[in-house]
Amino acid sequence: MKEETFDMSRCIPVELGRLLQSDVNEDPFYRDDGLCVVGVFGKSSAQPSPLKESIINSLSDKHVFTLFGAPEEDVHIQAVYQQESRVLYLLLSTVADSRETLVRAAASLNASEASTGHSDAHELWSGLDRAHCLHVLYLFSVCHVLLLVSPNQSFDVTYDRLFRALDALRQKALPLIRAAIKDCPVSKEWKLNCRPCPPRLLFVFHMNGSLKVNSNGGDSGSSDKPKKHSPRRRLQHALEDQIYRIFRKSRVLTNQSSNCLFTVPANQAFVYVMPSLDEDPVGGLISQLRSNCIMSEPDTTIVPVSGPRRYQQMRHSNRQFGVGGESAFSTSMGGQLADCSLKDFLWQHVELVLTKKGFDDSVGRNPQPSHFELPSFTKWIQIASKLHQVLIKNTEEDIAELAAKVQSQHKVLEGFLDADTKFSENRCQKALPLAHSAYQSNLPHNYTTTVHKNQLAVALRVYSQHARGVAFQRYALQLHEDCYKFWSNGHQLCEERSLTDQHCVHKFHLLPQPGEKPDVDRNPPVLNHNSRGRSTSSCNCGRKQAPRDDPFDVQAANYDFYQMLEEKCCGKLERIEFPVFQSSTLDPAPATNTQTNQTPRPPRPPSPNEASGDADRAKEPPSTAPTTHTPAGQTHTPADTSLSLALSLGQSTDSLGPYGDGEENQHKRPSLVDRQPSTVEYLPGMMHSGCPKGLVPKFSSWSLVKLGPAKSYNCHTGLEQPGFLPGSSFLLPWDLVIRSRSEEDPATALTDSLEGGTSSWPAPNKSLASKRGSTGGLGRGRRRDDMARVFVGFEYEDSRGRRFISCGPDKIVKVLGPGGAKEPASRVLNTDMPLYIPSPSQGRSLKPNYAQLTRLYVVVPDASLEVTLNPQVQPGPAPCPLFHPEQTELQLPSDGLWVLRFPFSYCAERGPCYPPKENQPLGHYKVLRGILKATTANPAPQ
Repeated sequence: MKEETFDMSRCIPVELGRLLQSDVNEDPFYRDDGLCVVGVFGKSSAQPSPLKESIINSLSDKHVFTLFGAPEEDVHIQAVYQQESRVLYLLLSTVADSRETLVRAAASLNASEASTGHSDAHELWSGLDRAHCLHVLYLFSVCHVLLLVSPNQSFDVTYDRLFRALDALRQKALPLIRAAIKDCPVSKEWKLNCRPCPPRLLFVFHMNGSLKVNSNGGDSGSSDKPKKHSPRRRLQHALEDQIYRIFRKSRVLTNQSSNCLFTVPANQAFVYVMPSLDEDPVGGLISQLRSNCIMSEPDTTIVPVSGPRRYQQMRHSNRQFGVGGESAFSTSMGGQLADCSLKDFLWQHVELVLTKKGFDDSVGRNPQPSHFELPSFTKWIQIASKLHQVLIKNTEEDIAELAAKVQSQHKVLEGFLDADTKFSENRCQKALPLAHSAYQSNLPHNYTTTVHKNQLAVALRVYSQHARGVAFQRYALQLHEDCYKFWSNGHQLCEERSLTDQHCVHKFHLLPQPGEKPDVDRNPPVLNHNSRGRSTSSCNCGRKQAPRDDPFDVQAANYDFYQMLEEKCCGKLERIEFPVFQSSTLDPAPATNTQTNQTPRPPRPPSPNEASGDADRAKEPPSTAPTTHTPAGQTHTPADTSLSLALSLGQSTDSLGPYGDGEENQHKRPSLVDRQPSTVEYLPGMMHSGCPKGLVPKFSSWSLVKLGPAKSYNCHTGLEQPGFLPGSSFLLPWDLVIRSRSEEDPATALTDSLEGGTSSWPAPNKSLASKRGSTGGLGRGRRRDDMARVFVGFEYEDSRGRRFISCGPDKIVKVLGPGGAKEPASRVLNTDMPLYIPSPSQGRSLKPNYAQLTRLYVVVPDASLEVTLNPQVQPGPAPCPLFHPEQTELQLPSDGLWVLRFPFSYCAERGPCYPPKENQPLGHYKVLRGILKATTANPAPQ
């Protein structure tokens, strides 16, 4: 749709796209005359030298273009119509025009636009090169004469590659262009060849200051006879020979001009060298004035040189041609032929077009005449508009499919224009096999992601040493994909890690479903995880050892192995069962969002006031916390363990404080711990301090069994179980004084107790003093049964099944003679015991072998004592949660040898807590103090 109207009598530059879509107001006097179209393209220099715009100014004798113009696009064509001379100039501006590019860059900086990154620079330039090729092909399809402008006096040989690419693209797109212009009012030859004539290509070079000559035109310092041609004209002849030879060698120019992309004249000059600007403007004006004032006669002594080729005859011809009969090559003083102007140089070719003579540029023995047509301005607008829509910018729907097909022929240009990419691709393709070899060197058959990444880094380093160019990134991604395909095609090792932080040795596989058997032949195979790691562990009670595989899930680590050994060893022992999930639905689900946002803190030791409060609460009647003894093979279920509160051993020693009359009818307050567990949702991991209340797991990772009565432990022989190191199976004594009533008046004893007499709390690790001041004995007024001895032992076990009892955080029990262990248990009860310690026998392995706290032995005598068990384990550095059994504050029944088995592995919802690695501090892995508490259980006085 026509939107604008242009008055073509005004010689002003107009963007070609706007011109073709607008109404043209042409003078009726020139409407039927023919039109010569001259295209100008090439490169401009950033130096202060004449630009392509200045060439149009010189040819039109008007100041058409300003010095600095702000281009609207990176690649665009501007049209200048000189109606009087019937010449339409088409000026192609691209990013090769350095000055325009700098103007656009400055405008982009002022607008604060984001600059293009280095990775996108090549793609940007490739797109601009393709657009430039299409615009040049458009000029070769609508112009009669073309001017190729070069910023210096050297011919750029890259144009040879450009013209070969354009010729190949034109041959591919010729059928599509014919279909686009089949309805245009032009001749059949034009529709067949898709151009008015084979365009004639002329070359314009800019001379720099290094080729200046003397003002008289002769060579400086030469004593020979003055030559007929000036140095500039001799340079033009040399460039013509060079250009013609290059194009003939590359088959851009052939004998038949109708088959070529362009032609060059055989008997006319087609190279013009523009002289450089004089540094002395005043001297230059005087020289021009002097040359214009001198009258010169034509030199008739110059005889043209004949030769076999018409092209050579053209070079040495002294014929005179010009505009309006004016001599273009008139002789100057000194006998040299005068140089013509740029307008005279161009006009000798334009006249052949305007006079409808055409170009006869075919050479050879049988030259074939080429077609020629001189269209009117209206006809040229119609066909130029169709070609513009097909080759450059599509604006109509009916020709969109045709334009898309022409645009799809861009691949023809890649082999000619993108030489950098072609070189880079060849180079990168040669580097890929070297990188593949580096990746596959010294690889096991199956390997993990870490090995894959390390080998990939080696392959990329080898690749970067050989690969170059713009294709580097693309082939680097291909190297990534190739290495990943090689790894995943039967070489990928199972990435699952065991609870001891060892990966599975099988290749990538699937786990068998319930009731499904392993199948190695499937792809991927169906197998159970296996790290080939084996260790020796003891059962719940510790009397039987068996080898075990490295576990990969918590149930196999903390439940299945011990259940297997219970059938052979400790299945009939008395035990205290921890509460587990009891489903009330057919399809129970694990609880979600079980992680709390608060980081659990380890309990602090109680203050003296809190300790006295605990002692007061210990005065509650024992009838509220009954412990039922059951036959062998049955379980104990404490009804209320939260009532058996006692003095924390963080503040006490081997002595047990007195108890007095308290509020016997006081009932405990309900707490969240005592709520009934859910029967719909179960806890997916283990119990720890961050778990929500009211959820329990499907199985317990802890075990509490009774080996026998208290007398079943002999302090002189120790634990008679396998795997213990010599002399390290003895439990530590924990002496507790039971404050029984004195034989004297009860009121006196109570008064002594309140006034801090001899019945008051003893100092830690101090024996009681009698009323007479003696330091030994139990005193006169006391019975013999007021002293009770509890035995405690923290057992450690390493991966080889070697076991020992620890008497301190860094000490192992060693009893060499009869009598049992002498160290008191207060040391291990008042400190945080480490969860892992170095094993006393490391073996030949370079890696440290750690022994893990596995069991806690407690011998509760048949006395008036209440021993409460409250284990809390921190298996890692903060903010690791504190793990504990499903029921805390467990009261151990009297007269029994109880064994608390700790979990083999600790796992929360976020994942397992791995054992410490080499050079990791062991202080973060610990069992908190206060694991045992004790209080008296005497009946209330009558």
